Amino acid sequence: MSFQTITTTDFTNLKLFKRGKVRDVYDVGEYYLIVSTDRLSAFDVIMNEGIPSKGEILNRISKFWFDYTKEIIPNHLVSMNVDEYPAVCQTYKDILRNRSMLVKKAELIPIECIVREYITGSGLIDYQKTGKICGIELPKGLVESEKLPEPIFTPSTKAEIGLHDENISAEEATKIIGKDAFEFIKETTIKIYSKASEYALKKGIIIADTKMEFGYYDGQIILIDELLTPDSSRFWPLDEYQKGKTQNSFDKQYVRDYLLSVNFNKKPPAPALPQEVILNTSKKYQEALLKITGENI
Repeated sequence: MSFQTITTTDFTNLKLFKRGKVRDVYDVGEYYLIVSTDRLSAFDVIMNEGIPSKGEILNRISKFWFDYTKEIIPNHLVSMNVDEYPAVCQTYKDILRNRSMLVKKAELIPIECIVREYITGSGLIDYQKTGKICGIELPKGLVESEKLPEPIFTPSTKAEIGLHDENISAEEATKIIGKDAFEFIKETTIKIYSKASEYALKKGIIIADTKMEFGYYDGQIILIDELLTPDSSRFWPLDEYQKGKTQNSFDKQYVRDYLLSVNFNKKPPAPALPQEVILNTSKKYQEALLKITGENI
C-alpha cells in the first residue's frame, strides 16, 4: 500500500471552482472536474492528516453505484477515464487517474438527502429526546443500531465548511426546495437506498444509513456528488451485527470514535491522528471497496 497522500490539489492551469471538505472542484469549460483528495472530515472538521488511498476508493465506489443505479435516475458522471478529459487536464493526469471524475454542471439542490434504516448517530440522539427523527414518529423502545420498520427519509441542511448540518423536518425541506422537488427526491433517495442495500447485504455489508445530493441539469433532477461511499454512509459488517450496541464499521465512524475518546470538542483545530488510526481507517475503506466492487486498490 502506498503511504503517499494527496490532501490538496493546486492545478494552476485549471480554474478552481470550490474546495469542499474532501473534494476539489475545477471548472473545465463544459464540465466540472471533481478531484477526490485523501482529506478526511469528521464532525464537519477537516483532519490535518490524509488517509492513504481514500480519494481513489471514494471515487471508485461512487462510480460503481452510479452505474448500478442509473436506471432509477440519471447522474452527473461523464467519464472517469483521464484520457477523455479536456486537453487542459492532461498535465495532471498522473494525479487525476482513478481519483477524479468529469461531471455535468448541475445546479445544486441545497439539502442533504439522508435515508436511515437503522437507528444510530444523530438519529438516535434525536429519538432519545423526542421519540422521533426529523419529526417522524417511531416505535417506542428502540435501541442503538436497531433496524427500523422501514427506511425513513430525514433531510438536513447543507452547511458550509466548519458548520454542522442540521436535521430538518419534511415541512422545512419543502419550504427550501418546493413540494414537487421534495417528493421526487424523497422517493428517489429511498429507491436508490433500497436497491443498493439489497445488493450490499449479499456482499456482507449492512448500509445503516446514507446521504445523497441532487441537482438540476437541463431542467431535470439528477444525482450528483458522491454515492454510497464510506464517507457518506455507515457500512456495518453483517456477520457482526447485534442490536443494542455500537457496531464495527467500514467507514469513518472509527475516526469519530477515536476523536470522542480524546474528548474532541468537534471544533477546529483537529487533534493529530495517530499513525495506527490513519492506517486502520485506510484498511477499512479498502475493505469496503473490495466487498462492494470486488476490486482491490
